[in-house]
Amino acid sequence: MNNKLKIICLSLLISISASNLYAQESLFKDLSYPYLEKLIAAAKKNYPEIKVKQKQVEIARSTFHQASFSWLEAFSASYIYSPQSSINITQPTIFKGYQLVASVSLGSLFERPYTIHNAREAVKIAEFQQEEYSLTLEAQIKRSYFAYLAAQADLRNKVTAVTNAETATKNLKYTFEKGETPFITYNESLNNLYNQNSFRIQAELNVFTAKTNLEELIGDKLESIK
Repeated sequence: MNNKLKIICLSLLISISASNLYAQESLFKDLSYPYLEKLIAAAKKNYPEIKVKQKQVEIARSTFHQASFSWLEAFSASYIYSPQSSINITQPTIFKGYQLVASVSLGSLFERPYTIHNAREAVKIAEFQQEEYSLTLEAQIKRSYFAYLAAQADLRNKVTAVTNAETATKNLKYTFEKGETPFITYNESLNNLYNQNSFRIQAELNVFTAKTNLEELIGDKLESIK
């Protein structure tokens, strides 16, 4: 009875120690806002869609400047040359020599203010879309960074659980070999150790996945961001 009581007390002690270790895990100890700002800056520099939005703004501005100088399209000029010695019976002319002819397209002239206005609004839309995507990307970086920290914290918990399970199994193995612990208790400890190792492997995969997702957004390896 005393041996069984010792085993129960030991298991409780390990469980309490593990609970205390889990309670100490926190994202805040790993969270670094300066590092997060560096990640956001790297993403805005490297992510292709950011460059696409910038090019769209440049194209919209170029189109606006082009429209601003399109007033001249409403005006056209040409010249007519009538030799001094020729006589045009079909279309007789009074003036001889070179004659300058100027014309104005009223439809194009009245249309031009609207064309310029639309080009100006297109610039604003492109700039708003650029700002919107910048905010969206920033939010994605934050979520991915927090998910990465959470995955790391969860992995530490899983590693601690494996360590505790290994310790408990080792102790139970010793008492089992001495005949002080029943096989069913020792077998349950082995199964728990197996499960904890499986949880640890899944946690490692979650860390790698979170890291990959974050690196995809920043366009670089996390190790390169100092």
